[in-house]
Amino acid sequence: MAIKTIELFKGCGSNEEIMEVLSAVAADLGDVIDDVNSLAVIPLKGAMTNEVFQINWPTKSSDGNLRTVLVRLYGEGVEVFFDREVEIQTFECMSQHGQGPRLLGRFTSGRVEEFIHARTLSAPDLRGPEISALIATKMREFHNLHMPGAKKAQLWQRVRKWVNHAKSLCSPKDAKNFGLDKLDAEIDMLEVLLSEGDQEIGFCHNDLQYGNIMIDEETRSITLIDYEYASYNPIAYDLANHFCEMAANYHSDNPHALDYSKYPGPEERRRFIHIYLSSEGKTPSNIEVEQLANVAEKYTLANHLFWGLWGVISSYVNTIDFNYKEYARQRFQQYWLKKPTLLGLPSSISQDGIVDSLPLPLA
Repeated sequence: MAIKTIELFKGCGSNEEIMEVLSAVAADLGDVIDDVNSLAVIPLKGAMTNEVFQINWPTKSSDGNLRTVLVRLYGEGVEVFFDREVEIQTFECMSQHGQGPRLLGRFTSGRVEEFIHARTLSAPDLRGPEISALIATKMREFHNLHMPGAKKAQLWQRVRKWVNHAKSLCSPKDAKNFGLDKLDAEIDMLEVLLSEGDQEIGFCHNDLQYGNIMIDEETRSITLIDYEYASYNPIAYDLANHFCEMAANYHSDNPHALDYSKYPGPEERRRFIHIYLSSEGKTPSNIEVEQLANVAEKYTLANHLFWGLWGVISSYVNTIDFNYKEYARQRFQQYWLKKPTLLGLPSSISQDGIVDSLPLPLA
């Protein structure tokens, strides 16, 4: 449903600045925006860091066609998660590689992007064999991109920063419930264990949930969007992230709820990885597939900590209607539940022999 622009942008920075940028974008595209009432603004659901909107206006031609762009309003306080200027640099570099939408304009509280005329995937799409194969191939292409920055894992530095920030924000009750005092030792242990052996580092999306994947229904081509968390990392971590996202449906009545019965089984994960490795024309051995699948499964632990901390911090800084604390609780709970099995530890016993208690449900 379209809403008035002035209502949309209230409290989101300077209305005048945003309208100036939209007018400049329209002019670059050969159009003219006469007044605010010529715009149709349609909120797009499912975003959990920013707010995104489809903006339409009539073109100068007399055929009644509409021009469409996407406006992204940055979430409050989310700069703790990433450097916005680095993210913009990534966005522009992606465009140069022919990946994703073009950057059309910027304003203080957000930006204007090219609108991709393709369908955003739904949660069930991730499990369809055809679309899953397309995602695997696109993911390999993405990992092989040559992007700015040191080609080394950024995961551990980022997650340690988030632990410190979560501790600075949390009430004593939340800090205890989420077990924040345990996480520094857990991260140190994971970094040592998961960094053993040779690991392929690639440019990873790090947030490959279904809402960040689009498909052109005619060409069946896949586009990955939203690069806010993208960085160099072990490719096994990005695979783990994608598998974990299959437990989520952010467009349900309870978008924060995770259903781990939908987590892909061993055969489904191996099939995805086989297609991923085969996409460059060389058939991988069963051993290669199995090795990467095993490492990716262990990296789900790092992924649970990453997004658990994201949920904790977001609950304090983001005003989007999403139960961040309950989402965080589920991610931390899954970490403690899966850790003994994935790391070969005795059931319910941590690395140092202390019984691991699951974080308590939050009121």
